Amino acid sequence: MKCRAWLACVGAAVVAAAGEPGPMEQVRVSTDKLIAILMDPALKAPERRAERSQKVCDAIDERFNWADMAQRTLARHWADRTPEERQEFTRLFNELLRRTYLAKIESYSGEKLRYKGERIEGNYARVDVVLVTSRNVDIPIEYSLKNYGQGGWLIYDVAIEGVKLVNNYRTQFASMLNSMSYPKFLEKLKAKVAEAKGE
Repeated sequence: MKCRAWLACVGAAVVAAAGEPGPMEQVRVSTDKLIAILMDPALKAPERRAERSQKVCDAIDERFNWADMAQRTLARHWADRTPEERQEFTRLFNELLRRTYLAKIESYSGEKLRYKGERIEGNYARVDVVLVTSRNVDIPIEYSLKNYGQGGWLIYDVAIEGVKLVNNYRTQFASMLNSMSYPKFLEKLKAKVAEAKGE
């Protein structure tokens, strides 16, 4: 489970600019970048843990399209939100994912990755990766990316063993919003974020 969790973050730091290699190569480069941070002996010192976490978060924030992910997750409820509410939800959703998975990626210990291929359809792409655990168990990962122009290929969803991150949260949030007001939902979301932060 820990291996699955850290890989949800691994493809985040996509080096994406016009004229750069395709999405699979960009995911490979970003993966190498993040693993280098995780495996840097100097950053493993207890006194540099906060710095290490910040470097990981910066890499993730750099190339996940949080606004797109937030909109897809809130789905039909997004249209009813004000610009300020959308901004707040995006920030909280970002923080929830960062805090949830940051603790998990600490378990990375050199698991192998295989890049199986990419499928590009217009401005959208899928990149298939397999994580090989220490017990030689294959865990399929599918990154969903979109070419946002000058922003390049950015990740807007990740599927682990066929379970999509955005769809999973969309289902959870839709269930909550169908049974409570948006302010109440936001209150519960803030509590989830606080719990993930250990507050």
